[in-house]
Amino acid sequence: MDNLSENALRKALSEKQAAVDAQANAVREVKASGAAKDAVDAAVQALNALKLEKSAVEKQLRSMVSSNGSGDTSSMNREAFRQSVINTLERRLFYIPSFKIYRGVAGLYDYGPPGCAVKSNVLAFWRQHFVLEENMLEVDCPCVTPEIVLKASGHVDKFTDLMVKDEKTGTYYRADHLLKDFCKEKLEKDLSLSAEKAAELRHVLAVLDDLSSEELGAKIKEYGIAAPETKNPLSDPYPFNLMFQTSIGPSGLSPGYMRPETAQGIFVNFKDLYYFNGNKLPFAAAQIGQAFRNEISPRQGLLRVREFTLAEIEHFVDPEDKSHPKFVEVANLEFFDVSKGASGFWTFSTKDSPRGLSTMKHWAISSGGVYIFLTSLGIDKERLRFRQHLANEMAHYAADCWDAEIECSHGWIECVGIADRSAYDLRAHSREVGNECNAFKWFLKYTGKKVGVPLVAYEKFAEPREVEKLVIAPVKKELGLAFKGNQKMIIEALAAMGEKEAMEMKANLESKGEVEFYVCALGKNVAINKNMVTISKDIKKEHQRNQQYEEVAKQIAKSLTAAGISCKIDITGRGLPGLPCAGLFVAACNFHGFYDVSVMQEQMNLGVPLAITVDSTTSVTIRERDSKEQIRVNVDEVASVVKEVTDGQSTWADVLLEIPDPFININR
Repeated sequence: MDNLSENALRKALSEKQAAVDAQANAVREVKASGAAKDAVDAAVQALNALKLEKSAVEKQLRSMVSSNGSGDTSSMNREAFRQSVINTLERRLFYIPSFKIYRGVAGLYDYGPPGCAVKSNVLAFWRQHFVLEENMLEVDCPCVTPEIVLKASGHVDKFTDLMVKDEKTGTYYRADHLLKDFCKEKLEKDLSLSAEKAAELRHVLAVLDDLSSEELGAKIKEYGIAAPETKNPLSDPYPFNLMFQTSIGPSGLSPGYMRPETAQGIFVNFKDLYYFNGNKLPFAAAQIGQAFRNEISPRQGLLRVREFTLAEIEHFVDPEDKSHPKFVEVANLEFFDVSKGASGFWTFSTKDSPRGLSTMKHWAISSGGVYIFLTSLGIDKERLRFRQHLANEMAHYAADCWDAEIECSHGWIECVGIADRSAYDLRAHSREVGNECNAFKWFLKYTGKKVGVPLVAYEKFAEPREVEKLVIAPVKKELGLAFKGNQKMIIEALAAMGEKEAMEMKANLESKGEVEFYVCALGKNVAINKNMVTISKDIKKEHQRNQQYEEVAKQIAKSLTAAGISCKIDITGRGLPGLPCAGLFVAACNFHGFYDVSVMQEQMNLGVPLAITVDSTTSVTIRERDSKEQIRVNVDEVASVVKEVTDGQSTWADVLLEIPDPFININR
């Protein structure tokens, strides 16, 4: 909205109203004085003229408000349209209120057969578009989450909304929604509102997310806001945690919550996912599942509910290198940024993209993928925009956040949130289970064992680097002879030493030959001599594995995915534990052109029907699980050969007959 134009119209309307009031008083005075009819008619005519002028300004102002989709007429049209759509959807059983025969529960809905079909198709397309196309790692984690996890993530303390209560009926309302609705209604419907008052209400809307409970309560009292249905007075605002609390197990001693988001399941599994990906960044993990939020006052149909399906992706990238090989595919997509007004179109490849986003290739891939996904679903490009969060809107975990918003009968509604969570969650969980955790210190003190789980990734150097590393090498034979059954605990205690403690022990052993060493698990000191442990600092080389055939493997995986065949790539030489039985295994050999056959056999033991070894840029080896026989196929023919077998058009025996000299003997 052009606020200057609106303010000018409101000021003009206020002046016209004052002129009308003054002329009305003049008419009354003329009539009271017994003036001639001509004088009275002239005064009345002037009053009517002023009323017409006021009406014209009023019409202009109403038109301006309506043109922004928030005016009275527009609101009525939208409401009528929305109600018509809702009636049709419920009548056709796309969705209906849950527990309808018991009068339903606000914020809970059931999907009928057509609704389930639509939802299933959308999720299938989401999985195809993001997970399969980008070779993401998909997980499925429990909905019930231990309290300690959500305490670490900040949700127990910060996942709250402020609510107020009807002091007579006990009905609860979300405080910021009441204030927001009041301000919007006054701006949309009260044309007599002064320009100053309108500016004040717009300012309240702008800083709404920044108001403390005291400030929010003061505004509610200042504007005389009461309970919407009863007009009863409201209580002061107070925080309400939006998570559903529960207990795990019959004792009730293990508190938990129904997860408010699916992301935490991904973060706590980071270490295993990182290993699964060959200890390499970047990678992305995805999850589709139910989330639960105990909304204070659910409304807007399916837009604000208490149980819903989330599809989330977490990208893990090197903070110093946010490049992405597919950036070129989205570089020239044109986006509308609401913060820039009518001229707010930009692309990732231009310098005018906000906050230097042209350098944040992974953010670009995420946003570009969302844009392509939504428009492919059928969302009108004219009703799709991206909006950057203000600082006061940011979630507790976000360093930056953008929303993809879709215009519907409720106005512009967030459909996708794209947040830069930095390393907030990984650091939080590392602290909770690591060295700074009291539970860890207690466990270490009484058992001598480390339980910390550092959720970190390590940089793989482009060139080998020499680094100095502490090496503690317990001599098991000597320790076994001296300590018998306590050998293992002493070895673990020695290995757990920090650098400072280890170097002090080394110096004492060299000078004295023997030292007293406290073992937590035993609760006492033991004598360690120089024959029992070797402590040194060695110079080692660290370097990155050669990736000669990785691009070929990715090309094959892309062609298989396009053909509707699930597959996973291994570029580590260690295999992919837990690969789905329906999928294929694509392995890139090391720089010697060799891939460990035992690893491939391990994959087939997991049920993988076909394994593809990339040891050349022109042809590859395909191995069949049951017969253990192999064939050599050109790279560009892999997808068609595999699809023939997986679709049942040909058997493996048929393929062997079609290809000359197919056998490669590896059964050794």
